[in-house]
Amino acid sequence: MDAIDNITTRNSARELIEPHPSAQEMETVFEAALRAPDHAWLRPSKFIQITGDGRDKLSQIFIKAAHELNKDLTETQIVKYTEAPFRAPMIIILISNPKKHPKVPPIEQIISTGCAGQNILLALNALGYGAMWRTGTFAFNEAISKHLGLEKSAEVIGYIYTGTRTGKNKKIPIHDVKDYVDVWE
Repeated sequence: MDAIDNITTRNSARELIEPHPSAQEMETVFEAALRAPDHAWLRPSKFIQITGDGRDKLSQIFIKAAHELNKDLTETQIVKYTEAPFRAPMIIILISNPKKHPKVPPIEQIISTGCAGQNILLALNALGYGAMWRTGTFAFNEAISKHLGLEKSAEVIGYIYTGTRTGKNKKIPIHDVKDYVDVWE
């Protein structure tokens, strides 16, 4: 797949099934992630790759964190949070841990992790897999960070669900670039 086609045709896949990327493919995906812009080479990004029984563990973490945030969870919420890790055969947790630096503010380092996430999405697409970046209740959440054993300065900025795309591709609207770009000459 041509690089520009990969970028301009990538879209989120809601329905994902086995197989998920192999260990060798994931090494390539993470190599792409680590090519994200990173001012001062601070390496703020970390990733947790979850498959198989690891999804059970993540499900338990989601429920523990949800109970800490809301003691009055409804049965519907409990089911939703319990089942969330099983919407795909693989989940990649995106973690940003900004370092103190006189020239590189935390937001720039969080953006670097976001760029790493985009590189992951593009690499998965180039390899023929579907993926969807999810946030919601369990992103930017101190309870989740604690249950994942992260340092206090680290936080989850998203979850990339991946596997083999099934169902129809979502229609992506075509945007007129002129609506989004000002050109100064």
